[in-house]
Amino acid sequence: MVQMIEFYPNTTPREMFEEGIMGGSYFGPNAGPKKKMDPAIKDMFIGIDKDLYMAPAYRPKRNKFKVRSGMPYSYWKEMNWFSQRDPYGWIEWYIKYDMGLRCDDDYRQIRRWQDFCGKNGRWRKLIYRRIYEANDWQASPRIQQSLLHWGYRVNQEDYDLWCAMTNHKYKEIEWCHYGGLPSPSAYMNH
Repeated sequence: MVQMIEFYPNTTPREMFEEGIMGGSYFGPNAGPKKKMDPAIKDMFIGIDKDLYMAPAYRPKRNKFKVRSGMPYSYWKEMNWFSQRDPYGWIEWYIKYDMGLRCDDDYRQIRRWQDFCGKNGRWRKLIYRRIYEANDWQASPRIQQSLLHWGYRVNQEDYDLWCAMTNHKYKEIEWCHYGGLPSPSAYMNH
């Protein structure tokens, strides 16, 4: 029996590459297993600048948050995070999954996604805590970049859910237009 598990990335593989992930070099000549990109996924890249997925070198400026994020291929290989079908790893798997292609590795990859950025994922919980503490949606750009590598974009709805799940009051300070003092509503119990 196939066990159904929750898997709801909020960013498609195409959106991930268009926004900027993996320094633009995920399928580049100096990254990955030195194999050509699987022809089954080439159509997804039609209309996307090659510098966003096949650049010769990793460049943080190509990432959405302009920071270096992620581990090198050698580390991924050491951790045995690849399957023979998807030698480039999770993102290659996700592209195929998003296209409707299924395989024996689906359960493992979805569990990895859940652990990283699912509803109770370590990094998803951490980014909302950081945003809450800093009262700033731009908090922790490296974590936000890593989440984008996993098909997850930080958003208001999930922030509100995190606040409710962790008993944090939604933090929004309103300021009066005069004198820079907090507005009266800032003193009311929400």
